[in-house]
Amino acid sequence: MSDSAPCVSDAADITAADTVPPVDHTPDLSGHAPDLSGHAPARASLLLPALAALGAVTLWGLSFPAMKVAVQALGPMPLMWARMMVAMTLLAPFATRLFPSRTVAVAPSGTLVRRGFWSGVPRRHKLLLVPTVLLQPCLYFLCESNAMQLTTASQAGVISASVPLLVGAGAWLFLGERPSPRLWVGVAFSCTGVAWLTLSGGAGTEAAPDPLLGNILELLAMACAAGNMVLVRRLSAHGGHGGRGEHGGFRWNPWTLTALQTLAGALFFAPGAYAVLAGAGQWPADVVLAVIYLGAGSSLGAFGLFNWATSHLPASSVGAFINLVPVAAVGFGWLWLGETLNATQMLAAGVVMVGVALGTGRSR
Repeated sequence: MSDSAPCVSDAADITAADTVPPVDHTPDLSGHAPDLSGHAPARASLLLPALAALGAVTLWGLSFPAMKVAVQALGPMPLMWARMMVAMTLLAPFATRLFPSRTVAVAPSGTLVRRGFWSGVPRRHKLLLVPTVLLQPCLYFLCESNAMQLTTASQAGVISASVPLLVGAGAWLFLGERPSPRLWVGVAFSCTGVAWLTLSGGAGTEAAPDPLLGNILELLAMACAAGNMVLVRRLSAHGGHGGRGEHGGFRWNPWTLTALQTLAGALFFAPGAYAVLAGAGQWPADVVLAVIYLGAGSSLGAFGLFNWATSHLPASSVGAFINLVPVAAVGFGWLWLGETLNATQMLAAGVVMVGVALGTGRSR
C-alpha cells in the first residue's frame, strides 16, 4: 500500500492491532482499545465498523494516484519528507499521550517517582524496532515512490494485493507458523498474475516510462511492508496481548508505533528537506493537496478508521476489505489520471485477486 497501513493475512493471522503500538496504561487516541483477539464484540454494531473499514480502503486506494501526481512533481525524497512532516505536525499535540512517563514507586514523602517512556520498553523490543521502522516507512516508501515514477498507479495498486500472501510466507520463514497449502497456491497464482500484468503492459509511456522496473520496485516495497508486519507480530508475541506476558504485560498502543515510524521516516528522507523548504511556495495546487492528503488522509486518517474497524470486526472480515484496495486504486487511477488497464492486464489483475482470495481464505 502506499502507506504504513496495516495489512491483514488470515494465513499469518495478523490483525491491524498487531501492526501498530504502545503501553497498556496509555489511552488509545481513538477512544477505543483494540480488540487483539480478532473477534468482534458481541454487542457491537457491524454497520459502522464496516463503513470505517470501507473508508480506510477508499483512502488507501486514492493514495496511489495522489502519490503519482506528487512524486512526478517533487521527486521521491522531497515528497516523502514533506509527507512525514505533515503527519508529524498532526501527531505532535499528542506526544505526551503517545510517549507517557510511568509511575514506578511512591517515595516515603508520598510523592510519585516517575520514569520516562523508554525505561519501560523491554530491551528486545528496542532491538526489533530498528529493522521494523527501517522496513516501513523508510525502505518501503523509497521503493514505492521511485516505482510511481516508472509505472502506473493502477498497476501498482494491483501489485499491492500481494502483501497478505507475502506476510503469510514471512511468518512461515521467520516465525515458524505453518501455512496451509492454500497459501502456496495463492502465492503461485499471485506471482503469475503480477508477472503477466507487468509483461503485458507493452512499451513505456510518458506517464509510465519503465513499467517493468517500476513494478519490480513496487513488489519490493510490498516485501518491505510484509517484513514490517512480521516484525510487528514478533513484537506483539514478546509483549503478549495485554496480559501478563514475557515482559510483564507490556503492550504497544496502536498510535505510538505510527509516531515512531513517522519520526524515522522524517529522518531517513531528510535529504529532501532543502528542496521542500526552497520550493514549497511554488508548488501547484494539486501537488500541495496531494502532499497534505498523503500525510493526513492516507497515513493518519486511513489508519485511524482501520484501527477502529478492526476492534469491532472479525479478522477474516477485515481481510476481505483489504483486498478491495487494488480495486479502489484502479478506479481512482482512471478517474484522476485517466489510466486504464487493457484487456490482457485486466485478466492478469484477476489472476492476482484469485491468488489473494485463495491464499487468505480459511480452509473449511
